[in-house]
Amino acid sequence: MGESILNGKSILAVDDEFDVLAILEEEILESCPKCEFDKASTFGEALKKLASRTYDLVILDIMGVRGFDLLEQANAKKFPVVMLTAHALTPEALKRSMELGARAYLPKEKLGEIVPFLEDVLVYEYLPGWKRLLKRLEHYFDTRWGDDWKKSEEKFWKEFNEKVHW
Repeated sequence: MGESILNGKSILAVDDEFDVLAILEEEILESCPKCEFDKASTFGEALKKLASRTYDLVILDIMGVRGFDLLEQANAKKFPVVMLTAHALTPEALKRSMELGARAYLPKEKLGEIVPFLEDVLVYEYLPGWKRLLKRLEHYFDTRWGDDWKKSEEKFWKEFNEKVHW
């Protein structure tokens, strides 16, 4: 395996759960020791960090730190954002993440596999990245939400599929 594209990159992780921040730090720095890893555990702390420096990638919890509000701030600075969640793991939150410009939406259950997902965010453009992520997590989402989880937002998913030539 070659060197990770994350090496040399600056990453901010924001989560109100210190154990999640510790796992993210361990997973990322173990695979990418030359990565600069920064973390915040509150909305206010995250806002200050987003305003004070540049990040190559931002990882945001949805619930405990007002992740969608932080997503808007990170997008304004053109930082690629990955949404990470356990409590807001719903088809509606996935769709909202996409609509608000996040580059990925990951269940916290996948923390042990975080590095390949983060690498994809830096390698692939918005739509191809989402297509790749959804293919990788399709079975997970189908198992979690049922095979017909896209039906409630059929128009959205039809338009998405047309855009990515699914």
